[in-house]
Amino acid sequence: MNLYTYLRHKDVFSKEECSIIAGAFTEEKIHKGKVIANFQKYAGRVLFLEEGILRTFFFKDGKDITHFFFDENCFIAPVNSILYKNKTERYQWEAVEDCRVSMIAYEDFWALEERFPRLSRVIIEFSLYLLDLFSQKLNMLQFQSAAERYDSFLEMYPSIAGRVSLGSTASFLGITQQTLSVIRGKKK
Repeated sequence: MNLYTYLRHKDVFSKEECSIIAGAFTEEKIHKGKVIANFQKYAGRVLFLEEGILRTFFFKDGKDITHFFFDENCFIAPVNSILYKNKTERYQWEAVEDCRVSMIAYEDFWALEERFPRLSRVIIEFSLYLLDLFSQKLNMLQFQSAAERYDSFLEMYPSIAGRVSLGSTASFLGITQQTLSVIRGKKK
């Protein structure tokens, strides 16, 4: 769904306001497999993911660890580059599928929010959604068995499960690919 349609579904803006807000963003395609290792192009920008899946990840002891997945209709921002100006982002991003994003400079985004204060409502709603995802992941890692983690993953990301690799899913869950294969095999 494009940004204009997303904003219209929120039912807080007129058609004209949606056009102005969406028109302030620029659209770009990110091809499947592209790793955005340096954020120079994306640093200090707010992105709206219109299509595809992005994954944030980091390396620990030479292993690629998935931090989170983001799919259609969500806002994303490289937090360190926005909050701490020029600080290196701790996570890299990878396009799991071909992606279409709309993006805007962080400062321009807040200028839009000053013009359209109800934009804060959309951002607060989405921030609460992300906070809930982080809470679910923390609970999952602290208190659930491997099989329960996979069930929670399917609940958290119903539209993503079949679209991301086994390795990325396993690292997100904090388990091995072999363990995940066994869990998935038992579910069939």
